[in-house]
Amino acid sequence: MNLILLGAPGAGKGTQAEVISEALSIPQISTGNMLREAVKNGTEYGLKAKAAMESGALVSDDIVIGILKDRIAADDCKNGFILDGFPRTVPQAEALDAMGVQIDKVLEIYVPDETIKTRVSGRRVCEGCGASYHIQYKPSKTEGVCDKCGGKTVIRKDDMPETVLERLAVYHKQTAPLKDYYEKQGKLDTVVGQEEVADTVKLTLKAVGAASE
Repeated sequence: MNLILLGAPGAGKGTQAEVISEALSIPQISTGNMLREAVKNGTEYGLKAKAAMESGALVSDDIVIGILKDRIAADDCKNGFILDGFPRTVPQAEALDAMGVQIDKVLEIYVPDETIKTRVSGRRVCEGCGASYHIQYKPSKTEGVCDKCGGKTVIRKDDMPETVLERLAVYHKQTAPLKDYYEKQGKLDTVVGQEEVADTVKLTLKAVGAASE
């Protein structure tokens, strides 16, 4: 099964991608990892990507899709793959179709913006040992102090409320229109993220036709 996974930043898409990857024995392909690997291996498209990055330019969609086509031709993709982070826009999806990349299903992990904001902006990380906490779901015994090493717990820039809202705005403007694009193709399925990760996992596995325990 060839899958695309959609979801707003903070919706837990990465966790669900890992679950599907393990259940179906298909690789999870993230754009960043794929680009780095192609550059490292010096492939034709990898060299083009490297030239673009070194000049400070964005890597064009045709280069990314060229790298993607090389990646999904690998042996570990013979039973399918999960695209996580690409396409991000409707033009990228159209280019993907035009280059003959077959997609069987598009799975959206849906979590309301307000829930994402609460989840993400409540995260705290220890400056000393890197232990993670959440002010609501997993608080440290003493506020602002790490249970493990006594270091100071802080909110990362990526987790600040204003940053979360900016990332959500970009997602809704650029990526959310993909839902309509793939719904018209009859490929879209939506899993509503639950409060417990395990409950979301069950729904995700059901959506991709994998038996859950």
